[in-house]
Formats: sequence, C-alpha cells, structure tokens
Amino acid sequence: MAEFTRRELRAADLRKADLHGANLIGANLTEADLRGANLSGATLSQADLSQADLTGANLADARVSDYQLHCTCSLAGAAMPDGTTRM
Repeated sequence: MAEFTRRELRAADLRKADLHGANLIGANLTEADLRGANLSGATLSQADLSQADLTGANLADARVSDYQLHCTCSLAGAAMPDGTTRM
C-alpha cells in the first residue's frame, strides 16, 4: 500500500495512477490531475481535493467525504464510493 500521508502533491500528474488502498490522509492534492486513477479503497481523510480532476477515476470503497468531492473540478464518469457512476 502506498503511503502519502500529508504529502505535497499540488498539481501532480497522477493520470491513470494505481493508488488502490493508498494512504493519502491530509495530502495536498489541490489541482492534481487524477483522471482515470484507481483510488479504490484509498483513504483520503482530510486530503485537499480542491480543483482536482477526478474524471473517470475509480473511487469505489474510498474513504472520502462528500465535501471533499464537492471541491473537485470534475467527477464525470467517476466510480463513486457508494458504487454509483457520475454522469
């Protein structure tokens, strides 16, 4: 499991990254490009997702709040923690 607790990942290019089960607690993912990333089972508690692009990302079973998801710039086509897919 990848460990990124409190890491500075602002504007990081993480397109299609396999972050399955990663620990991203408190990470700064502001404006990060997470298009198509696998974040299934990841822990995103207190991570800053402001303006992050999660288009097509897999968030199945990820630990992330509705507020964090609201702060992203896109969730189009993302597999959500509750098993739904965003349009």
